[in-house]
Amino acid sequence: MAWPPSHAFPRCSRASHILGVILLRAWGWRLGRPLPEGVSKAVLIAAPHTSNWDFWFALLASWSYGLKIRWLGKDALFNGPLGPLLARLGGMAVDRSAPHGLVGEVARLFREEPGMLLMVPAEGTRGYRDHWRSGFWFMAREAGVPILLGSIDYRNRVADIGGILHPTDDVRADMDIVRARYADAHPKYPDQFSRIRLRQEDDPDAE
Repeated sequence: MAWPPSHAFPRCSRASHILGVILLRAWGWRLGRPLPEGVSKAVLIAAPHTSNWDFWFALLASWSYGLKIRWLGKDALFNGPLGPLLARLGGMAVDRSAPHGLVGEVARLFREEPGMLLMVPAEGTRGYRDHWRSGFWFMAREAGVPILLGSIDYRNRVADIGGILHPTDDVRADMDIVRARYADAHPKYPDQFSRIRLRQEDDPDAE
């Protein structure tokens, strides 16, 4: 992929781009479709999420695209010796015990930063759950940014950002688009891939 990349998102360093391309190819992976045009801020869904490897392939893929991504991590992760490294990799420390405050804080960051691509593992865990966590949807709506539908396909070894969703007030209609995108997803551990549904689809007052 040529440098500099043509997209409008924040760009990673050229060294990170080269490293991402080399390592992704070394493991036999490739990028999928090109990035959407005319977008400079977004929440990026990282799915499926059934293995620790998902994060690293997603990171390498983002660098291969020329992207500088941000991601959220438990504040305890950043208090140890790996804290500076995690921050350099795009990590932002958060207090997960206060999700409503987190949505507002993320929205503020989107308003204040010239461009931000926030990667969120919508399932919230590597194990099976009956519902995805709804933070990605609330964050995007509060910040007024689109949602990119990223996928890590282990069967075909393709890392792809294959769709864009502009969230509306109709959570079911929005999630129908998400479900269609991941209907043929191939996670590393299929039995751990969570059901693609938000609690708010069944209970509008759910938190």
